[in-house]
Amino acid sequence: MSADDEKPLDPEAARIVAKVRRLMMIASLTTIIAVAVVIGVIGYRVFRTEGRAQQISSVSPTLPAGAKVLSSAIGEGRLVLTVEVNGTIELLSFDLNTLKPVGRTRLAPQ
Repeated sequence: MSADDEKPLDPEAARIVAKVRRLMMIASLTTIIAVAVVIGVIGYRVFRTEGRAQQISSVSPTLPAGAKVLSSAIGEGRLVLTVEVNGTIELLSFDLNTLKPVGRTRLAPQ
């Protein structure tokens, strides 16, 4: 059966076919717009956070020479490292955002 042999659609069927085509176009456009928005948000987040990641990675807390890190803890905007330096245990506190030293506490046996 060739395209010339097909009968023309009656007006009711033609109206339904046109409505289905219109709905398919709307669904396709909606999907394309949604995918574009998701890709745009991902790109924004990647390029927006790139600068902050470089700031944090370029700063590192300094430890005394020969220090051995025993444990670490994070809370209330602070990073606390428990280190052993020459047999003495110390708590070193750093600001979590800038990694600058905030405090140092030596723990000595009584």
